[in-house]
Amino acid sequence: MKSIIFIVTTAIFMLVNFTSAQTPEGDIPDNEKLVILWTSGDRDVALKMVFMYAGNAPRFEWWQHITLIVWGPSSKLLSEDQEVQESFQKMMGAGIVAKACKACADQYGVSEKLEELGVTVKYMGGELTDYIKGDYNVITI
Repeated sequence: MKSIIFIVTTAIFMLVNFTSAQTPEGDIPDNEKLVILWTSGDRDVALKMVFMYAGNAPRFEWWQHITLIVWGPSSKLLSEDQEVQESFQKMMGAGIVAKACKACADQYGVSEKLEELGVTVKYMGGELTDYIKGDYNVITI
């Protein structure tokens, strides 16, 4: 039974990632791309700002493409707090792309947990630099 659940969960995760990967970001106007660099380990900041804004942005069509980067203390908070995880999952259901800094997640020992939550965990320094230098709007919280 556990293997069936794992297979189904993996298939759903792959489908979600495949669907998000199909979004041609190059076709989206520069002023419609947002990257939220979430670094705060503060629970209220997560629930009352990061997830509230990121979750509402697709609903109200404020941005066409949103990437949330989990970096530093936020990775620890996300891996440990059940309410934060539930709000995060709800936000993810709105089509947000979530990535986490592998170096940070590894330092906190939470890489595997973040992956279980649907976050792509990888080294992000170069990618963040590309976002900043490129055609994305970047906010840091």
